[in-house]
Amino acid sequence: MNTEERQLAEMLHRVTPEPPRRVTVEDIAFRLANEAGTREYRKPRGGRREHREPGAGHREPRGRGPRNPGRPWNRSWAPALAAASVFVVAGATAGVATLVSSHHGHAGSTADGPPTSSVAVSSTPTTGPSQPSASTGPTWTQFPPEQVAGGTWGAQLINRQAFTPGSLAVAPDGSSLYAFSPGYLDRINAATGEVVNEVPYTSPLQNFPNRPVVAGTTVWVLTSYSGTSAVLAGYSLTTLAPAGTVTVPASGQLPSQPQGVLASGSDGSLYVAAGSSVAVVNPQTRQVTKRISVSGQVNSLAVAPGGGRVAVAVGAFQLKTYDLATGAQLSSSSMNFGGAGGNLIATSGGVWGTVGVGMTQRVWFAPNGDLSQVVMVSAGAGAGLYTVPTSGGGAVWLGGSRTLACANPDTGQVMARTAIPTDRSIVEYFGNVTVASNGRTYALYQNQAAQQSGVATLVPPARC
Repeated sequence: MNTEERQLAEMLHRVTPEPPRRVTVEDIAFRLANEAGTREYRKPRGGRREHREPGAGHREPRGRGPRNPGRPWNRSWAPALAAASVFVVAGATAGVATLVSSHHGHAGSTADGPPTSSVAVSSTPTTGPSQPSASTGPTWTQFPPEQVAGGTWGAQLINRQAFTPGSLAVAPDGSSLYAFSPGYLDRINAATGEVVNEVPYTSPLQNFPNRPVVAGTTVWVLTSYSGTSAVLAGYSLTTLAPAGTVTVPASGQLPSQPQGVLASGSDGSLYVAAGSSVAVVNPQTRQVTKRISVSGQVNSLAVAPGGGRVAVAVGAFQLKTYDLATGAQLSSSSMNFGGAGGNLIATSGGVWGTVGVGMTQRVWFAPNGDLSQVVMVSAGAGAGLYTVPTSGGGAVWLGGSRTLACANPDTGQVMARTAIPTDRSIVEYFGNVTVASNGRTYALYQNQAAQQSGVATLVPPARC
């Protein structure tokens, strides 16, 4: 090429634009690195922790922070770190693109070969996932057990969910627990404390204790209880899938102070306080099979451990027992304590229950169901909490905000008792003690000072 040809080539090169060059990740990294090297380090403002409403949800475990949080990085590292961050983002983006491709089919690939493109593109909108069943709840964060209440009876909190006092129940095999949380019925893994299923639920007994009742393979709850009928809803023990409903007509009006109006018997039947009667429900056919007439409105009921008898609390208040086979009244006694009797449980030695409200509430034991021989066993919890006696594992359990105790179901004698400590002069609460078939013991725990609540495991003394 001579001089004239070379000059002509250079002129053509100047007037003809080059095609635009692609901006690469390396270019961006180089530019950010240069800019980062010239910037002044700016210490972030503040240092406030994320605001959390008291008692809202569960508390996340605290992670470890940097060893010297107040000392800024050396400025000489800024360019290298900026460049490294770009390459990390680029790598993560590529990984996400590959993942998206694998979730949207194998477009551009053979059955066994690798995809020919890292991102699958489709002009047809994809169909979203089907709506989850109402019985399937979120997977809650699992926490390691945490000692609470100074280790009272070996107490350890196994989850951080707020449950309604008095609402804890257990499956026959001990694998699941059931309780009410605000707006839901929850199924809880008894080993880990994780809430594994939930269904929307609102208790119709807002100011009174209300507990799920297990019968066979179904957990039953009250969904309506007012006027002249009660409605029960059943859910699968293992999935909380709906298992049917039962409407129970009342004899006259339902009571205004219902405290333990749904129970199950050893025969698998459900028993409902239905006005001035006790309705017996077959949970398999979902039909009322029998009705026992009672003189007065039934506030609470309990079925004897071997069946055969049902005890009822009427008005303010009488305790009556009836023969389940014949419907005949077996006994009647009364006590004047200024309130309705409720939260009945029946044991081999007699009937237990509560009377009064708040700090004046008392747990009592009536040997052979006779209130003329009544023994006051423990005091109430107060602070809007319930003191509800429970039976299981060969003992009667008494919780609250003052003492935690176990009693002999035959004699009513307290076998072991321990004081429940306070936290900064504010009460801590154990209630609704529940014993599984495998011997593991649970209770609902609440500490208002520390904003702690949930299911706790207990290791009661051998005397219990």
